[in-house]
Amino acid sequence: MSTTTVRLPLMPAPEFAEGAGFRPFTIDEYHQMIRAGILTDGEPIELLEGWMIKKMSHGTPHDSSMDAFEGLLPTLLPSDWFMRCQRAITLSDSEPEPDYAIVRGPRSRYREVHPTPSDIGLVIEFSVSSLRVDRVGKGRIYARAGIPVYWIVNVAEKVVEVYTQPTGPTETPGYAQRDDYPVGTAVPVVLDGTAVGTVAVSEVMG
Repeated sequence: MSTTTVRLPLMPAPEFAEGAGFRPFTIDEYHQMIRAGILTDGEPIELLEGWMIKKMSHGTPHDSSMDAFEGLLPTLLPSDWFMRCQRAITLSDSEPEPDYAIVRGPRSRYREVHPTPSDIGLVIEFSVSSLRVDRVGKGRIYARAGIPVYWIVNVAEKVVEVYTQPTGPTETPGYAQRDDYPVGTAVPVVLDGTAVGTVAVSEVMG
């Protein structure tokens, strides 16, 4: 494991916005479009910093790593936490759909609303071709929201990047610390400041 103190660089909105539309939308406007049927269930769209962004398609390495991961993490979670896969979370100006989010139960609390930052212990993105967006753009979004732990499962380089100590809603939000876990190490799963188990990187990456 290696530890680095980092500040994620600012990704300007136009990088998200390229081809995304003529102006950013609020969370309320986004939800109104869903209720009106302008956006339909299952449509591959995320709201990122006000911009409606088409989600990237997945290749075999991305999905096979996710398959391996799904058999490992849920067995470690305390009974009052559970894992959501590619489902929305609601932040101040974004409604991303991370590959995984570990959220507080019970499941019934999300029948009418999506999880918000206070419900979320950990978000995880699997990255092959989307590494810059995941590190910079989504890293900034999750840090602004105060998500305490953010993992990037860097499939291309076979390392899990763990980001902690979010700055919150500052001018240039980011995570103050990054720990890298390559094959041969195990990533601690930390919820509410407590380690509940570990995930061996080799079991996810091969």
